[in-house]
Amino acid sequence: MTRTAPAHPIARRVYAALLLLVGFVLIGGGGYLLSLGGSAYYLLAGLATFGSGVLVWIGDRRGLWLYAVMLAATVAWSIWEAGFDGWALVPRLVAPFVLGLGFLLPWVRHGLAVPHAPRQARLVGWPAFGVSLMAAVVVGAAAHAIGPHDYPDPLYEAGVANGAPHTAGRATTAPAIALVGDWLNYGNDVGGSRFSGLDQLTPETVGKLQVAWQVHTGPAPKGAKGSLEVTPLKVGDSVYVCTGYNDVISLDAETGHVNWRFRSGNDLTGRPSAACRGVAFYQVPDASGLCAQRIITNTIDARLIALDAASGRPCPDFGTNGQTDLTTGMGKVQKGYYYVSSAPTVVRGKIVLGGWVSDGQYWGEPSGVIRAYDATTGQFAWAFDMGRPNDHGQPAPGETYTHSTPNSWAPMSADPELGLVYAPTGNATPDYYGAQRRAFDDRYSSSVVALDADTGTVRWSFQTSHHDLWDYDIASQPTLVDIPTAGGVQRALVQPTKRGEIFLLDRTNGRPLATVDEKPVPQAGKAPGERLSPTQPFSVGMPSFRGPRWRERDMWGVTPLDQLWCRIKFKEARYEGTMTPPGLTPNISYPGYLGGVDWGGVSIDRDRDLLIVNSNRVGNYDKLIPRAQADAMGIEPVHEGGKGDVGGAVAQANTPFAADIRPFLSPLGTPCNEPPYGLITAVDLRTHKVVWSHPLGTARDSGPFGIPSMLPIGMGVPNAGGSITTRGGLIFIAATQERTFRAFDVRTGKQVWSARLPAGGQATPMTYWSNRSGRQFVLIATGGNASLRSKLGDMLVAYALPE
Repeated sequence: MTRTAPAHPIARRVYAALLLLVGFVLIGGGGYLLSLGGSAYYLLAGLATFGSGVLVWIGDRRGLWLYAVMLAATVAWSIWEAGFDGWALVPRLVAPFVLGLGFLLPWVRHGLAVPHAPRQARLVGWPAFGVSLMAAVVVGAAAHAIGPHDYPDPLYEAGVANGAPHTAGRATTAPAIALVGDWLNYGNDVGGSRFSGLDQLTPETVGKLQVAWQVHTGPAPKGAKGSLEVTPLKVGDSVYVCTGYNDVISLDAETGHVNWRFRSGNDLTGRPSAACRGVAFYQVPDASGLCAQRIITNTIDARLIALDAASGRPCPDFGTNGQTDLTTGMGKVQKGYYYVSSAPTVVRGKIVLGGWVSDGQYWGEPSGVIRAYDATTGQFAWAFDMGRPNDHGQPAPGETYTHSTPNSWAPMSADPELGLVYAPTGNATPDYYGAQRRAFDDRYSSSVVALDADTGTVRWSFQTSHHDLWDYDIASQPTLVDIPTAGGVQRALVQPTKRGEIFLLDRTNGRPLATVDEKPVPQAGKAPGERLSPTQPFSVGMPSFRGPRWRERDMWGVTPLDQLWCRIKFKEARYEGTMTPPGLTPNISYPGYLGGVDWGGVSIDRDRDLLIVNSNRVGNYDKLIPRAQADAMGIEPVHEGGKGDVGGAVAQANTPFAADIRPFLSPLGTPCNEPPYGLITAVDLRTHKVVWSHPLGTARDSGPFGIPSMLPIGMGVPNAGGSITTRGGLIFIAATQERTFRAFDVRTGKQVWSARLPAGGQATPMTYWSNRSGRQFVLIATGGNASLRSKLGDMLVAYALPE
């Protein structure tokens, strides 16, 4: 005789209460979404779930039938909306089926019956539930087999190079790579290609890489918040790095042993988080002895310092005791409102640098002036002040450089032969309201400006966003490359942008080498008193990395509930595609301030004429706040010791509006749009076509509330940092939210090596040759990034083949 497990009314009613709760939330949220013109599914699914809960509460087995019908309908709706995209199906299918598993529990199952129904009818519910479960398994298996999007896709307006691997090489016509075993500039060459002529490491040998040495740069001093984002230099037998708080360290390239350490003695109190992304190297012509070779660094507290490369001693002939004050001519500068985060650029004996100006605090912030100093003496050479573009001297006593001009905080590049330095610019502060901006602000903001390296005179400029109200400042280094064509070699400049547009320009005159069209952009919803550009430049001759225009169905979540929340927020906001203007009602800005392409920039395979791009697909949820309301909320400019980071509510004082600028995330802390959030892509610079593109990174270190899922499933995650390429046919990149360093075959995009990092690799790696062991090393800084929620650290890790 078969015994039947006893029913447990309390357990059944707890389960019924859960169904009722979920159904109630879906009904409320789904009804509101429907009233906004959104999908009816959530309301209908909520009614079915709530009804099922009622029936389960009273012990009626028809609750199971109703839930099974809802599951079957959910599978059909999910495939209709999302196809077989695995990540798109996760929030639509996983949670409903997990919730339905409660019906399989014996203390729930045996408490259900169908009054006045024959036994055959009572059993109908189980086949129905089983069919739904089998459908989910089939859908899940198909989705897993297909995986997330593997591009090419309609994102790339310029098309795809037949979808085939790029294998053709050539004898490079690019300028010769000097001292191929060293890494002498932030981007290796002064043009920022991030290409190395080393070829010991190949797709066939890279799998044998192992840790050669690792070094802690040391915890930040008390009060310091600088992060380790440096790309080191390698000169001779030494590697040179700067910490986030501007100490400079010389390391033995073979062993990682510390040769010397210069302590910058920064005044760190009252300063926001900061970074030092690199130092510069300069060889004084026809000099020997102390400071003939020198390391140039700029600091959080706005000093320019020259150090002897051999000993780390300040150069006595440079400025005053080895340093120059960068606040000269700036007027009063509150702590943390001005510093230089990028490596200085050295060209024709001049050190050229811009500076980072605090985002969104007030109209009247420090100038974004670009200046040059003599690399030997540290003396002022020239200035490019947008408010007085024809006056290249320092301000007269009692005067200052023009306040609130667009700044240039990203890495610069240079062409010594042409005598040009290429400066990427940002916005005139504040970012999200621009009615007070002047004609010269609008002329040079969000542009690449070619300056005469000897005089600071503007030779040409090209603007990537007109009257920028989206924080689309150019964060990426302009990258120089010579491209062979039937008509001769093109002396090109590649300018990536946060907008996701890649502009290919003639670096001699700024004219586009790939078609750029002015296209109409959204105009509705702007703030009172604001003005908009009716059109914006779109680089239609190159692939776009801005991502496809969002639809409601593209909203994502871990569960249907947070996906529903994201859909509601999407429908509540103004969104008419890219460049939807900020205003007094919420608007979606996509890409957001992370990009597109951020400060990591791009790298070039100079042998194969391939452009390597790592990009992001994360949006912002923005809103302007009237001044009276902002004052009542206590939103004011950052004072000493304040936050001062990018994101959140910013005062924009001395304008009519503050701004609330946030990533568009669900209540669980995940992006509201579907994966992938990060991509790595190769573009043929001769045809302007995509060769291959893949999601970059897995879900291992991502999850709700920032809790790692530990699932190494390909997803494509947000990234900050850059790539390098080598003659050996490899791409090296960390950058992702996931703590992993990777190598890809540049011809196909196939991952051929990876290593787990001690912290987030939010930096650009570099590679060099050591004569001592005859090995090629690859080095990455692992400092992490709080905004990306990657683990923080202070370690440099070098990899090489076994000796």
